[in-house]
Amino acid sequence: QVHVVESGGGLVQVGGSLRLSCAASGIIFSVTPMGWYRQAPGKNNELIASITGNGTTVYADSVKGRFTISRDNVKNLVYLQMNSLKPDDTAVYYCAARHRAAERYDFWGQGTQVTVSA
Repeated sequence: QVHVVESGGGLVQVGGSLRLSCAASGIIFSVTPMGWYRQAPGKNNELIASITGNGTTVYADSVKGRFTISRDNVKNLVYLQMNSLKPDDTAVYYCAARHRAAERYDFWGQGTQVTVSA
């Protein structure tokens, strides 16, 4: 059974930084593509960053240059380093995993709230 658990959310001021962590189990982590999504109130769920097993990353334009996704294949962890945070970054952030050949993410964490105060 696959488990995905996020941690590290919280309240931060504009311009501040936060690092989210995601622990995944029940999968062969080193080959599993991972992604970070976020959902703000009244908005659709948005894929903001993804990383393949070998470290190839893709970012949404909304976070490019400010957020960094990384992974530790020994500890089975994925990170999202968020810098220069803006009020528009306020959302629930979800970590997700998918099978390597799949197009959609099938395994999700419970989400962690990030609130950026002006």
